[in-house]
Amino acid sequence: MATVSVLMGTLIAPAHAAGHPKGSAIDVAHELQQTMDQLHFEQVLDLAPPTTAQARAMAAQSVDKDATTPEQRANRFAALAAPQPIVQQPQIDTTVIELDAHGRAVSSGTVLMSPQYPHGVVVPVDGNYHTDAVRWRQWDDAGWYTNHAQGTIDIVPGRENAPLDFMEPYPASVLKLMVNFGVLRLVDQGVISLDDTYDYAPTTLSSLCGGASSDTVRNYIDASITWSSNAASCALVKLLWDHNAVDGLNQTFQDLGLETMQLKETNPVNGGHWSNPVTMTSLDTAKLLMLINGGSGRLWTAPNGTAVTSAVLSPSSRQLFKSELGQQGFNDVLSTTSWCGADYPAPGIPQVTASRWIAADGTTTVDGDAYGRDVRPCNQSAQVTFAHKTGLVGNSGSDAGIVRSLPGQRGRSYIIAMFSNLGDQYQDPNRPPTAPGAHPVAYTEKFAQMGLILDQYEAAHHH
Repeated sequence: MATVSVLMGTLIAPAHAAGHPKGSAIDVAHELQQTMDQLHFEQVLDLAPPTTAQARAMAAQSVDKDATTPEQRANRFAALAAPQPIVQQPQIDTTVIELDAHGRAVSSGTVLMSPQYPHGVVVPVDGNYHTDAVRWRQWDDAGWYTNHAQGTIDIVPGRENAPLDFMEPYPASVLKLMVNFGVLRLVDQGVISLDDTYDYAPTTLSSLCGGASSDTVRNYIDASITWSSNAASCALVKLLWDHNAVDGLNQTFQDLGLETMQLKETNPVNGGHWSNPVTMTSLDTAKLLMLINGGSGRLWTAPNGTAVTSAVLSPSSRQLFKSELGQQGFNDVLSTTSWCGADYPAPGIPQVTASRWIAADGTTTVDGDAYGRDVRPCNQSAQVTFAHKTGLVGNSGSDAGIVRSLPGQRGRSYIIAMFSNLGDQYQDPNRPPTAPGAHPVAYTEKFAQMGLILDQYEAAHHH
């Protein structure tokens, strides 16, 4: 096994981007790999370790997993047997893209962790921050347990001989980045307007989406991104279907070279049916965020040889998208300012919290979830903005966004994206009991520890 590891380590030495100093990509990739390895994600506990029969039944529960709330899942987990150590190394996919002053990538690192790569493996990328070295597999809820985390459905065809093989975690609510990108493309094309009123009238009801509603496109976007409204997001998915734009959106991702990003098998009549064919990887998600961020000039070259620029979205759409991401209410994964000053979870990326969520006593409440911590001290000591989107279901925990230093702070500008199977079905052994009426800590604090380590690294090594 040691020999295989050495050979694999040689095989996947990361390529640096063309035109940038050799070693820059290697530095951030190795920092990311070492950080993930040292955090020992395998120490988490599984609150619902399934029997073989239960694992088989999980396949039937892999649609609209987002419909259950953290409170509903917590009640279900509490009724099960005592937590057990996780059965194998968790599935984690993380990318960091470092940006220059013009928003262009200067280097990147992507690391995959799984039972096949328990210490993390660095993914090689080319000068377009693209890789064909991974056979990406669709997430399989039951198969993660019963098939040693080996997926059986390919996300990208023709990768059977790729040196790396990885089953990508379900993105959960980070999929709303794809949805809102598609809607803003329709706005840019003049098909719809942000201030149009959209009457969401599903012909079949879904527990994920809820009933009929009516609001402006702008308000649906705000609810979808800032507090992750599933109902608003279903309305936007149905809006895309109403304009026959879903297949075009998936083709746009392919044309941009973001082939792992696919909004597939959603329901045209209600915008629901979010399931495992909806796929994203951290590298492609980070590149999408680079477009939203608005770097100047050519950001990479598309598969057809044309330059990909931030003009994929209009300046006004990019500004709106960034503004909404910057007003994220849930800061509890790579950043944990929602829990400001708590002994647990550990502090993460030292971001500022958007004022719209802060009550007179300094606490935040998002979609009825009261965190009960005064975030003002963390705002006073904040070093960066973090325009991001989080995701959570039982077996999916994710976070992806744009980090930029605040005025007067040590300069850094980077994008970080993380997908994992560590949703709120898994918890740290040291997680304290949740006080009555308090919002539970939903993610392992190891994500926040990773976020802080990487942010400190970026602050010290910014180009």
